[in-house]
Amino acid sequence: MAELIGYAVDGGVARVTLDSPANRNALSVALLTELLAAVEAALADGAVRVLVLTGTGPVFCPGVDLKEQRRANEAGVPAPAPRLMTQLFTALVEAPKPVVARVNGHTRAGGMGVVGACDIAVAPRSATFGFTEVRVGVVPAVISVTTLPHLTSRAAAELYLTGEVFDAARAAEAGLLTRAVADDALDAEVDRVVAALRQAGPAAIGETKRLLHRPARPLPEVFEDLLALSESRFASAEALEGMRAFTEKRPPSWTTT
Repeated sequence: MAELIGYAVDGGVARVTLDSPANRNALSVALLTELLAAVEAALADGAVRVLVLTGTGPVFCPGVDLKEQRRANEAGVPAPAPRLMTQLFTALVEAPKPVVARVNGHTRAGGMGVVGACDIAVAPRSATFGFTEVRVGVVPAVISVTTLPHLTSRAAAELYLTGEVFDAARAAEAGLLTRAVADDALDAEVDRVVAALRQAGPAAIGETKRLLHRPARPLPEVFEDLLALSESRFASAEALEGMRAFTEKRPPSWTTT
């Protein structure tokens, strides 16, 4: 089986790359397992000062693999992907090293949670974004932990409730992105950010991240509550119809009423 995650370390920078063209970098169980292992390897490597998370192709990440999720739900068992997502998000948020999202392209749903879990996020202006969960009958439960702290309350209400797709400029304005840049300036901006991060003391970076991400409750407790909500929604009749409609490339039944 081909590897779904690229991993390379150079000059103190670990570059972790989502590389699953068959499903456009969707968060399948296999991809999440490899991604979490790559992040953990970077955090354990004393030579790594900065993590850069990116993807291949025109899509950064469209969220969970809905075909895989649908199969699990129709079998009456909770899909493991959401729980793996909570482990990944916790690892990124609590990492003592800075994590930069080089958002190479379009991002939706669970992919938004990945972006939110990173400390700094840069995307090209051609990229589009969307909290599309409600359009397939589920809720942005788990990803709310990593995205709501960045969003203004008005932006969160509009973007979560409508599920509308929006551009990179709007994503930066709403707080999801640190910066939206010209497509041909993406690498230069990421390199600039990485160089700036490498000027900071490693221990100071770790302490500053803890300062920035002090939760009112421990993250595992928060994620357990939201996993229960996520699993109940994914198992609902509405969500099953939404996922069928998505995979069959048709509007869900509720759009015709």
